[in-house]
Amino acid sequence: MPEMRFVIRWPDGEEVSCYSPSLVIKDYFAPGGSYPLTDFLERSRTALNIASGRVEARYGVPCARALGQLHDIEVRARRFADNPAPFVTCITFIE
Repeated sequence: MPEMRFVIRWPDGEEVSCYSPSLVIKDYFAPGGSYPLTDFLERSRTALNIASGRVEARYGVPCARALGQLHDIEVRARRFADNPAPFVTCITFIE
């Protein structure tokens, strides 16, 4: 199963490399694309749950790394809850 990383920039300028066990991320994000925080969270939830589901279909167990990555994204996103218009940018994909 092809895994990949996607690099994002949070509203405060911090850049973070994120993990996906599947290329499905490319269906939800585009390099250079900026997403309102709520949209980014929804796309992340959908894509990483699909990716984890693909691992489960193949190996019989969900992908702990994908679900852990989603948890990390959700925790970091809370820092920007009071920001009036937070955006998250997808910088690049690394395969």
